[in-house]
Amino acid sequence: MFEKLKSAFSSAAQTLTERSLSEKELAELMAKLELDLIENDVAFDVVKGITDRLKVELQEEKIRRRSDMAHLVKTRLKGSIQAAFSNVETIDIFERIEATRRESDRRPFVVLFLGVNGSGKTTTVAKFAKLLANKGFSIVISAGDTHRAGAIEQLSEHSGRLGIKLVSQRYGADPAAVARDGVNYARTHKIDVVIIDTAGRMQTSTNLMDEMAKIVRVVKPDLKIFVVDALTGNDAISQATKFLEFTGFDGVVLTKVDADAKGGAALSIVSETKKPILYLGIGQEYDDLVPFIPETFVSNLFENSS
Repeated sequence: MFEKLKSAFSSAAQTLTERSLSEKELAELMAKLELDLIENDVAFDVVKGITDRLKVELQEEKIRRRSDMAHLVKTRLKGSIQAAFSNVETIDIFERIEATRRESDRRPFVVLFLGVNGSGKTTTVAKFAKLLANKGFSIVISAGDTHRAGAIEQLSEHSGRLGIKLVSQRYGADPAAVARDGVNYARTHKIDVVIIDTAGRMQTSTNLMDEMAKIVRVVKPDLKIFVVDALTGNDAISQATKFLEFTGFDGVVLTKVDADAKGGAALSIVSETKKPILYLGIGQEYDDLVPFIPETFVSNLFENSS
């Protein structure tokens, strides 16, 4: 995963450490690094922040030995990436659920999943349900996608395989009402977590985005998770910023990461939204949902670099 992004950083570090560069050559190298990062789905503003800081620091530093330059380049590039994650909130989902479960009124913890068509949202709902079940939480799933043909059947198949209760209505029903039904069922049956699936919608459709905002107002979810396909490139940033505007989501699941050799979407989404990536989807099986660990992501980008 993320081999192309790793290669872009490695190439820049190697060039900078091989010889002393003139101001013109340094500018040309920064321009190439910018292009490489943009081609690997890193948002333009993020790219400029990385290269502008690196250029200034390299011009200001007086490096005598090539080994010093190697250390500086690696440190500065790595520090720029780490900075993108440093001010982002860390969310411990399991602790939040436990805290809600300890409350005296025994209300369910409500998780709302959002995203565009084709992002892998419904499959991610099933994976997340399996993850919570493995932790010992009781769960009900609410089939809030009442628009897409086959969506309810797909979720019904997943819930049946996992042995998890599904609350659903007919196609065309009010998604907010279906979501509320799931919450009411969970409250009545003292279930720990309600997971609400929603219809995929393009961020350019104002009516559908308003409908999604209505669901948020009705059920007041404890956690709103935006699901985005890592392979959509820079459109992932457009999706994330618009969904954030309408829903104020709390965190992100990045899907299809096993097929993503670029890796820029992860860095860009965090930089642009200031929201954490919670999990990565790395396959089609129910257990193919793994925690995103920023330290590991950054380390992997720079392992074996100069």
